[in-house]
Amino acid sequence: MPRKTAEKISKLTWEDRRMKDRWILSIFVTVFLAAFFIPFGQLNVQKALVEAFSLLQEYAREHVLLCLIPAFFIAGAISVFIKKTSVIKYFGAQARKILSYSVASVSGSILAVCSCTVLPLFASIYTRGAGIGPATAFLYSGPAVNVLAIILTAKVLGTKLGVARAVGAIVFAVLIGWIMHLLFEKKPESIDAKTDIPVEEKPESRSLWKTALYFSTMVAILVFINWGKPGTEAGTWASIYSVKWVISGVLLLSLAWMILAWFDKAERKEWTFSTWIFAKQIFPLLFAGVLMAGFLLGRPGHEALIPNEWVARWVGGNGLGANLFASIAGAFMYFATLTEVPILQGLLGAGMGKGPALALLLAGPALSLPNMLVIRSVIGMKKTLVYILLVVIMATISGLIYGVIP
Repeated sequence: MPRKTAEKISKLTWEDRRMKDRWILSIFVTVFLAAFFIPFGQLNVQKALVEAFSLLQEYAREHVLLCLIPAFFIAGAISVFIKKTSVIKYFGAQARKILSYSVASVSGSILAVCSCTVLPLFASIYTRGAGIGPATAFLYSGPAVNVLAIILTAKVLGTKLGVARAVGAIVFAVLIGWIMHLLFEKKPESIDAKTDIPVEEKPESRSLWKTALYFSTMVAILVFINWGKPGTEAGTWASIYSVKWVISGVLLLSLAWMILAWFDKAERKEWTFSTWIFAKQIFPLLFAGVLMAGFLLGRPGHEALIPNEWVARWVGGNGLGANLFASIAGAFMYFATLTEVPILQGLLGAGMGKGPALALLLAGPALSLPNMLVIRSVIGMKKTLVYILLVVIMATISGLIYGVIP
């Protein structure tokens, strides 16, 4: 290894250690100040604490086993079985923009995941060499371009709002990715992809169709086991829901056969280890973020430290303040997949303007406080802040425009 490259690695390792120590110190200071100053004897604080742990319990019961764990295994498989050169070819800085952004911006229509489940998938493609533009386009579109959520929005809240949400989410994904590319792609993205260290990869031991079928099966399992109940009436979505566990069981058995037949013991071990790396990085931040979100905002339909009436009062009308507040509130709240629709239905009934409703729909599902904490650990504070600002500003502008349309 060249001396200059070795010095570069050593410097980066030292800087990473210093940043990690600063982060740990900040956690210690935050916990101490919270323990010292929070008035736990007050009733509203006690209620907020109950909401925090109730939201964490709800998150653990409804999202960890069926959403996050499958996503972690897919992320681990991407990092082990997808060649870095392939990721760079289709999602790297020099990839064809039409191809990379098209795939990234419509990925949510396939995955139908929430803002937290998309995180291990985002982390895996980014660390494999994807450019910051396509990676953040995928990060936004994963939870935002959700076909079932868009259909439910149109059915419950009106066709116009459903169409506006669909168009806005796809446009947002492309624009956010492109702006992030323009701002940050000139800087080194990862030590593997951007330095002169040669990337050694094992030759493929399986045919391409086997790898494609293996990944397609895992994605299909993630989709079907999280298939939500669309309504009481009959229809395609309801029919699929009625047999989702049968489909999921067949897919799981098929995946188990593939793993035993097509992968050796060393590959299975490497896959498991990679999955654990992502889980170890993301789980603590997610759980901490869920606790904070529950303490401040509570679960949908339950009040915590910030009264619900404040939110309803501040998003009335279609002015700049209402749209900006809806975007910020949506960005920090945690929405499980499809829960944003009944929440908005209640807010609209309480006097929320149609512009702020769209702003919340475009900012809320794609961002949350837990989501922000994990993104920062993957791409750094500066890129994370820019990404959050882009989502909030674009959602606000979209809400203002939609609010004046008759």
